[in-house]
Amino acid sequence: MKHVQDHMNASAPRVSERRVCRVLGQPRSTQRYVAISSGGRDGDEPLVRRMHELVRQHPRRGYRMVWGMLRLEGWRVNKKRVHRLWRREGLRVPQIQHKRARLGHSANGILRRRAEHRNHVWCVDFIHDTDQRGRPLKWLSVVDEFTRECLALEVNRSMTARAVAEVLINLFTTRGVPAHTRCDNGPEFIAQTIRRLATLTGVETLYIAPGSPWENGYAESFHSRLRDELLNAEVFEGVREARTLAASWRHEYDHHRPHSSLGYVPPAVYAAGLAAGASIAMMATTAALVTIGVTAMPLIGSEDQMEGSHSLGTPPPRARRARCSMPSGAAGTGPDATNQRIDTITRLS
Repeated sequence: MKHVQDHMNASAPRVSERRVCRVLGQPRSTQRYVAISSGGRDGDEPLVRRMHELVRQHPRRGYRMVWGMLRLEGWRVNKKRVHRLWRREGLRVPQIQHKRARLGHSANGILRRRAEHRNHVWCVDFIHDTDQRGRPLKWLSVVDEFTRECLALEVNRSMTARAVAEVLINLFTTRGVPAHTRCDNGPEFIAQTIRRLATLTGVETLYIAPGSPWENGYAESFHSRLRDELLNAEVFEGVREARTLAASWRHEYDHHRPHSSLGYVPPAVYAAGLAAGASIAMMATTAALVTIGVTAMPLIGSEDQMEGSHSLGTPPPRARRARCSMPSGAAGTGPDATNQRIDTITRLS
């Protein structure tokens, strides 16, 4: 437009910008707009720099996961802005083609026996890898299907049913006994040692159909992340280094890595929120009972006691425990828990 105005001023001086825009059919706003350079927007440079640091640390995570990590760090940025900067910087995750298995159905699969609360269903499975010299590494993972927490990630050259039982016993005494464990029909899981452990602790084992790994989908999903972010990214010199890196990655996964199915919140943070909500609900229920003049003690007795066979001031007999070997909700620690663990291992021998 400027050169047209200069040409018209040569024959008719003082031609206004308004007249030139009317002749050319252009809005005047197009002549007043000043474009912002790609690096001139406030806050973009520190944000882009942090995005590159996260991509270097986690090369297998896309822009949604990077956005979730930025939000956990305190950045006030929406997903569309991160996507725009992601595309502008040319960042991308290499696409890997995976075979898609048909969805299977069985009585013990994840479709029919879903986890409903914390410590309801744990999925247990193995994944295999090799070290730098080609020697085998066998990884055992235990994941809470409801909170997505990785409860255990053990590695060794080989692992028998007894080793699996020791890992489960340690979890039972520190976290509590789950209602179910879901696993495949591998020899380590169908052994008599695991069956005796399930009988002693009252845990129901959900065996999926043979040749149907998709029925243990939470374990398969976790192993895909484990292989993508750890096993394919690191070269292990031996078992000791593998255990060290496994512990570090497990802590990162539970406490810092955003989980898409949990609203981009780390599993440990999500579990802590559930525990806090349960405590608040229990306190509210107790306050309501106190307000109406009813104590909570008779609620754990029998129906006859609740109907009046015992007075409200006299506590009823303690309810019979559903499991007699280990606690199911609260974590067990200290000498009693240690002695209980040793006693259970001895009974399995």
